[in-house]
Amino acid sequence: METKSNGTWRAGVLGFALAAAAAVAGSAPAQAPEKEEVSMPEKIVKTDAEWRAQLTPEQYRVTRQQGTERACSGAFWDNHEAGTYSCVCCGAKLFSSEHKFESGTGWPSYFRPFSQESLILREDRNLGMVRTEVLCARCDAHLGHVFEDGPRPTGLRYCINSVALRFEPLQTEK
Repeated sequence: METKSNGTWRAGVLGFALAAAAAVAGSAPAQAPEKEEVSMPEKIVKTDAEWRAQLTPEQYRVTRQQGTERACSGAFWDNHEAGTYSCVCCGAKLFSSEHKFESGTGWPSYFRPFSQESLILREDRNLGMVRTEVLCARCDAHLGHVFEDGPRPTGLRYCINSVALRFEPLQTEK
């Protein structure tokens, strides 16, 4: 099993590779927009029975057993509201609607996480291919996978299962 530090290292390597590619192309790497500081609370560890009691069967299958929901079946693949996407298991902020884009895959896709510290990236060799799995850093929930075919400025596509997320609409002043 890979540790958080290895996942953070892997995320750092992806960032370094993107910066190097931008430098070779003759442009400066994109700077991350200023955002609020995110501090992950202590790791959440629950028994299998506790997760089963808290989650729906589909949420449990995807987040605790590394499942995948069918394309275009989730609540958020076509959501265009402004807001924040959090982990369905622990409530950690994971993605912002500002970084969501239409990937044409049938799953919600983001080019940047809310915070690099909110995710763990881990090699996944299931299904006869090598992919990079995305997990919640706070509770180890399986969220989906990240691919290097996303839009600028990162070139990344975080392809995430809707059932692994909770959506909180942006509060507007009236």
